[in-house]
Amino acid sequence: MNGKTGILLLGHGSTRPHNKELVENVAEMIANQKNVLVRIAFLNMDKPDLKEGLKSFEGTDVDRIVALPLFLAHGVHTLEDIPEELNLGDDKKAVVDIDGKSVEVLYAEPLGGDPRIAEIAYSRAEEALAR
Repeated sequence: MNGKTGILLLGHGSTRPHNKELVENVAEMIANQKNVLVRIAFLNMDKPDLKEGLKSFEGTDVDRIVALPLFLAHGVHTLEDIPEELNLGDDKKAVVDIDGKSVEVLYAEPLGGDPRIAEIAYSRAEEALAR
């Protein structure tokens, strides 16, 4: 990724604070490990919402944003709600105005069945056995 690309990390949102804290922590880890600009947004209950999340890129000079759902699998939120909120086309892209400039929004896939997810899941099972 180049310096003019930002990531909008999308969380579900919750009435419980640990959900927002988790998304904030993952965003910080990505930003620190990959040296990329990361902002957060939530589908419901937490703030900022998706529109506010896009607006949070004002003053950053990004020319494209990857909207990255921090969800394990596709569902109604990733297939319908988020694309509708972001005004995504069939190509999973949109253009938004930020600071008077057209900025491309690209929609990423959820985390999915990646071997790294399996490794994390297995380590959680090992942790449970060790207690």
